[in-house]
Amino acid sequence: MKKVILHGRKVVGGCSEGEALVTRDTISGWGGIDAMTGTITERRHELRGQSFKDRVLVFPGAKGSSGTSMVFHTTRLVGSAPRALIYNDMTTKAALSSVLLHVPTVTELDRDPLEVIKTGDWVKVDADNGTVEVTRK
Repeated sequence: MKKVILHGRKVVGGCSEGEALVTRDTISGWGGIDAMTGTITERRHELRGQSFKDRVLVFPGAKGSSGTSMVFHTTRLVGSAPRALIYNDMTTKAALSSVLLHVPTVTELDRDPLEVIKTGDWVKVDADNGTVEVTRK
């Protein structure tokens, strides 16, 4: 199997791995996620109806209010959180969500993760070392 290694910057430390769920759309936590299941409910979102529970969520960033971070925090409390986050655009909302989720999070990768990683790929996020290892499905 072909592996690709990306290098970036740690936002929240730790190491985790899982199947990737990739979207080019930002995600609104407030009204756009069912926190009990980790399912994206946002009406026009390309991943509507899919859950990020136990997956590595790869997306450009968060949108909406700071309430987004509380929704992500709730997913952690109820067990529906993603295993790791990979962001293209680190904003204060994204950073706060990552800290409250307390899952390995990276950003500023040397290659665009939305171009390299596809839904279904196996992804290992080692945020402490700022690396993402992608194994093609």
